[in-house]
Amino acid sequence: MALSVLNRKQKGRVIRRLLIQAPPGEFVNAFDDLCLLIRDEKLMHHQGERAGHQHCQKYSVPLCIDGNPVLLSHHNVLGNHRFFDYQSKLSFKFDLLQNQLKDIRSHGIIRNETEYLRTVVLCALKLYVNDHFPNGNCNVLRKSVKNKEFLIACIENHSYQSGDCWNGLWKSKWIFQINPFLTQVTGRIFVQAHYFRCVNLHVEISKDLKESLEVVNQAQLALNFARLVEDQENKFQAAVLEELQELSNEALRKILRRDLPVTRTLIDWQRILSDLNLVMYPRLGYVIYSRSVLCNWII
Repeated sequence: MALSVLNRKQKGRVIRRLLIQAPPGEFVNAFDDLCLLIRDEKLMHHQGERAGHQHCQKYSVPLCIDGNPVLLSHHNVLGNHRFFDYQSKLSFKFDLLQNQLKDIRSHGIIRNETEYLRTVVLCALKLYVNDHFPNGNCNVLRKSVKNKEFLIACIENHSYQSGDCWNGLWKSKWIFQINPFLTQVTGRIFVQAHYFRCVNLHVEISKDLKESLEVVNQAQLALNFARLVEDQENKFQAAVLEELQELSNEALRKILRRDLPVTRTLIDWQRILSDLNLVMYPRLGYVIYSRSVLCNWII
């Protein structure tokens, strides 16, 4: 159905749905393209703000406040499109279209054993992220559900290369309840890539995990948690790379007319071209190869 036959409310829902589907790192591009089609600046900005808020939560958009990284997610949403940061103790709104913080306010927190543990876990997680991700960010949040305390660790790393026609995102979330002896860690790792040169290729891979973690003391819990995250994410990465290699091999076999041996050895094309001494006779329509080239190929 054409947008021209929709009323303003229906058009707004369509715009918001399209913007929410924008891949990570491409929200502003999708917004600009839709602006050319809709030609209603007020409607576009209204829906853009609402969709941008959801986009930030969905893809853990990173910010920097007072030199500390902040990952936006639904776990640190206060309502009324506001987010909260435990490190800076600030609440704020974030305009994704302008990449700007707005309406910044102070927001107090209760300092207790859970807050101390959150800080210790964050320090251990930062060591892992700094060692494994080139541009990684992490954050640890706390949440109370029915008088039960939970810690939520979020990790994000992205590479947005629009000039090279590809964007990629790695993010994970780990949740565990604060128990005295044993706790269960629930995790989810998510990878998304978008390649848009010549083809429009979307790749999404995710995995849910559950592991048990022994609780000795706060320092040991933080270290064991960081090791668990490192171990699980390394296994996930190795499995993804192996699966992609198998996928590429299968695609190559389908493209070729017949099976060919795959040697996985480097061909020295420069040597072949330099040794190849050929004389072409366009009128006769054939090529004469030198004897030295044939010897090299036989060798």
